[in-house]
Parts: sequence; C-alpha cells; structure tokens
Amino acid sequence: MNNLHFTLITDGSSDRVLIHHLRWMLRRRLGPLAAIQLQWADLRSLREKPRNLAEKIRVSLELYPCDLLFVHRDAENPNPEPRLREITDAVNASGTLTPVVPVVPIRMSEAWLLFDERAVRQAAGNPNGCMPLSLPVRNPERIPNPKALLRNTLKTASGLSGRRLRQFRTASAVYRVAECIDDFSQLQGLAAFNALCKRIDHVVQTQSW
Repeated sequence: MNNLHFTLITDGSSDRVLIHHLRWMLRRRLGPLAAIQLQWADLRSLREKPRNLAEKIRVSLELYPCDLLFVHRDAENPNPEPRLREITDAVNASGTLTPVVPVVPIRMSEAWLLFDERAVRQAAGNPNGCMPLSLPVRNPERIPNPKALLRNTLKTASGLSGRRLRQFRTASAVYRVAECIDDFSQLQGLAAFNALCKRIDHVVQTQSW
C-alpha cells in the first residue's frame, strides 16, 4: 500500500482533536501497518481568510494536498442532515475531484471525548484523583453543550482551586484528552460516529486502498 495522505478541515482550531478519532478509524479499516499521513488544515496564518466553505476546501487542498479530504462541521442539534447538505454543496461548488468525507458530530466534537475517565484525569494532570466525574456520559449526543461539560469536568478532575485553577489551560487539556485515548470503540453506539465509520469504509473500498 502506498503512503496515503489525509487532510482534515475543521470549524475551529479546537476541533482538530478529531485527528485522533479519524486516525483510529483509518487504522481500523486499513490495518495497523498502513502508511497514513493525517494532517490538519491550519489556515489561521493566512492573510486573506476563505470567505466560505467552498473556498476553504479549495485553499486547504492547495496547501495540504491529499488523497482524501475530511470536512468537519458540528451539527449543533440532533439532526446532522443540514450540515451534510452544506458540506455536499460546498464540495460541488469547490470543483474538487478529491474524495471528501463529511465529519459531523452531533452537537459538538467534544461529545466524542466524554467517555474515557482515565484519559480525562490524565489530561487534567491528576491521573490518581478520586473526585467523582460522572463519566462516561451515557448519551453525549443529547447534551446541549458538551464543550462546557468537558471543560468543567477537566477542571474538577484537576483538583485545583483558586489561582491555580484560574490558570488551568482547559483548551490544551481538551486536546490532551484525545491524545490519551487509544481506543474509540466505545463511541460505536453513537449514530453520527457510526455513520462516519461507514463513510470511511465506503471510500476505502471504492478507492481500493
């Protein structure tokens, strides 16, 4: 198998945590020895920012060429269909011939991190803490604001208080949660996660990778 390059476009920089979910999915489908290069399209330093998603796709493919492009948009409600249509329309408008897979977590990408208590405690810098965290969350797709819940849970897990808690870097800790997770199979009960797995399976089969 040749070296395969994958690029992820996200709503914002915090959503780059999805790199870890996608790498796990690709390894699951292509095998642990597959030569996978997965990169996040970081467009923050551009002087002229893309005006819409179609432009974002074109610019990302110029700067981060790949064999397969992942385009992320948070659903922000229980129905992912509007976001899926938005991505499809943007892909068509961009004119790209590169295969594209939509990545649409229900509500927010942080919902896909609320299942691993060990990872949260490690990311909070207090792996041996014993304060209750109410993890894993049974139905994370039903939580109105999973980002706030994850950040508050990390603060609790840190065991910090006062000035040290105010200095706690929650954004970095959120990314660290994803880094600390080796197995995302517990998310396979979630409809949006399963749908993404099926899209990846379909593209891998279609491309004969």
